[in-house]
Amino acid sequence: MRPPSADFGERALVKEPIRKLDGRGGNGARPLRLVVAALILREGSAEAGTEVLVCQRRADQPMSLKWEFPGGKIEPGESAEQALTRELEEELGIAAEIGPRIAQVRHRYRNGAAIDLQFFTVRSYAGEIHNLIFNDIRWSPLTALPSFDFLAADVNLIRDLAEGKLL
Repeated sequence: MRPPSADFGERALVKEPIRKLDGRGGNGARPLRLVVAALILREGSAEAGTEVLVCQRRADQPMSLKWEFPGGKIEPGESAEQALTRELEEELGIAAEIGPRIAQVRHRYRNGAAIDLQFFTVRSYAGEIHNLIFNDIRWSPLTALPSFDFLAADVNLIRDLAEGKLL
């Protein structure tokens, strides 16, 4: 008896195994997450110049102990500015006045997660900043930002801020 592939010439038919669909298109790709972050700015000393608030993730979070700017996911029905206002209240206990968007980044992490990240300036807010969720928060001169171990999605922005290209 000839193998079934012989009926089609020398070409063998290869059947792919049946895969369970994961509800995300079946190819394992994750949906794009829409995220916002704040560059909360203040004038530092004459030597330091403008400073920005940086926040360190907790050890029990994904990408633990990496540094980032405060912010988070945009929920359905929210504008980017509304989401950032909500996130800053939840994370730092402040009522921020959201300034202009200064950068937008799309990044895909090694694990396949993809984000669309918008950065807004915040130069004014009501209330006192309290660390409500982070391992650590610090004011940093813009020029010192490259010394922190930031999330991969932030690296190009960090370089541009440190070089004085954005503010």
